[in-house]
Amino acid sequence: MTALEPRDAAVASDAAEREEDGVLSRAYRALSIGVVSVVLLIAFEATAVGTAMPVAARDLDGVALYAFAFSGYFTTSLFGMVLSGQWSDRRGPLGALTTGIGAFAAGLVVAGTAQVMWVFILGRAVQGFGGGLVIVALYVVVGRAYPERLQPAILAAFAAGWIVPTVVGPLAAGTVTEHLGWRWVFLGIPVLVVLPLALALPQIRRRASGPVDAASGDGSFDRRRIRLALGISLGAGLLQYAAQDLRPLSLLPGLAGAALLVPAVLGLLPRGTYRAARGLPSVVLLRGLSAGSFVAAESFVPLMLVTQRGLTPTLAGFSMAAGGGSWALGSWLQSRPRMQPYRERLMLLGMLLVAAAITAAPSVLVHSVPVWTLAVAWGFGCLGMGLVISSTSVLLLQLSAPKAAGANSAALQISDALSNVVLLAATGAAFAATGGGSTAVTTATANGTRPTAFAVVFLPMAAVALAGAWVTTRLRAR
Repeated sequence: MTALEPRDAAVASDAAEREEDGVLSRAYRALSIGVVSVVLLIAFEATAVGTAMPVAARDLDGVALYAFAFSGYFTTSLFGMVLSGQWSDRRGPLGALTTGIGAFAAGLVVAGTAQVMWVFILGRAVQGFGGGLVIVALYVVVGRAYPERLQPAILAAFAAGWIVPTVVGPLAAGTVTEHLGWRWVFLGIPVLVVLPLALALPQIRRRASGPVDAASGDGSFDRRRIRLALGISLGAGLLQYAAQDLRPLSLLPGLAGAALLVPAVLGLLPRGTYRAARGLPSVVLLRGLSAGSFVAAESFVPLMLVTQRGLTPTLAGFSMAAGGGSWALGSWLQSRPRMQPYRERLMLLGMLLVAAAITAAPSVLVHSVPVWTLAVAWGFGCLGMGLVISSTSVLLLQLSAPKAAGANSAALQISDALSNVVLLAATGAAFAATGGGSTAVTTATANGTRPTAFAVVFLPMAAVALAGAWVTTRLRAR
């Protein structure tokens, strides 16, 4: 019996360690609840604002600028991401996180009080800057505060944090929009800032504040990377403007935007990203292809349902509500220990599901196709996104040295946001060029007289998702 005692003691010790080190154990409970609360804030904003956006664009006479309301957010978030990566690596993520939450709330107020579309877009841009600061800081917190074996679980919890906002957000936002007005959707969200600040910040200060080590320097920012960040943000904005203007003269800002954007991207992303070099570059590229194709397509789903099928904003938003649960399910599946050897296969499956969902979306332009088929298809697409997005985050943290976690997390988020900006610019230009800009948000257009304007948005994005499926074969070095 004595020969078995050390083995039994070791097993008991391992079990106790696993229980003590769980993301909801005493050691991590407050931090986990706090950071997931921050994700809840971002998720509620995304789902609620997306539901109210068609009505806001109509009331501000800005349907032709509809894509700007989304891409303006992503454009400024690019600068916020680079700044947050620098800030977090050199001084810790606490300052970036608090500043980002404050800017995020301020942008909501500006958008909610706007009287013209350009002020509304400005508010979205301020939100984007804050969101860029927050998202990178959160990844740095995960990389510093949690051991590697718990990182898939907390990232899965981030995805689970989208479930309640995805189900409740569209219904609540649609009801508020119809009965109180779309402005209250924006003005009501900032009160949610209080809970994340109260829960997360004390724990982050204790576990993840300050630079990684003394070798991190004096805490000053890398001015070259900041200049590149300004270049990528300004270049993306000019490119978006040129894509929406659709006049020969707009070619000039488009060329200027490309001249700023290309060298900045090459300087900020890992070398080999756009040729899908194996390892970290392909992880970063896949994040952009998956997020960009899905977000560009999803941004037009509520507008398509309202204008072409005559749904109310509440029903249009609620038709996508099930996606939050399936996204969380996909993220939970990738976090299971037994799934780790099959991560790349799961990501391939995820991208194929995303491509299939985007391809199926414009089928509802045919009025004999029930609207609920889009909700089902989008649920499968969200399942695929849950498998892919959380897995790219896990792989990035595994491939990053502690001192480079902030910079690499910023590169991942830059790829995400930049792809959103570029693909929203492309889809927005195609939408406007095929007559989408003149579509009024009324049930009078429910006969689907402009289906081409939506078809040219969805089908190219399905092709981008298929390209992402190929990139999943290059995530590991040979």
